[in-house]
Amino acid sequence: MRRRKNRANDQAEVNMTPMLDIVFILLIFFIVTATFLQEEGLNMQPPPQSEDTPTDPAPVILVDVNDQGRVFVNQQQTDPERVLAAVSRFRAENPRSAVLIAPQYEADHGIVVLIWDDMQANGIPVSVQPAQRTQQ
Repeated sequence: MRRRKNRANDQAEVNMTPMLDIVFILLIFFIVTATFLQEEGLNMQPPPQSEDTPTDPAPVILVDVNDQGRVFVNQQQTDPERVLAAVSRFRAENPRSAVLIAPQYEADHGIVVLIWDDMQANGIPVSVQPAQRTQQ
């Protein structure tokens, strides 16, 4: 009977040289192709205040829209179609005032959009701040 030779001493070795060559080639490739840009920052200095800039803020015209479809302009009830006229009346006293639309959570979106479009079409600054949803 033949004895098998013990091959425990023979171990397979992984040749690391080709892998190191590839790593160095990739490193050189990425260094050569990388672009180093000098990015410019923004000037964070506020502009100087001019003399014609008003110091007091303009009053806000509050337009409330409730869930029953009622519209109030500065706590005066008005028809949704007549909001522009009511806002124009308030802006006649202070032309720098802006409109803040404050719809309730369940308000009709069509009314809010109608008011928004009327203000935008007439060049009146407008923003929307929805009322907080009440917990039930």
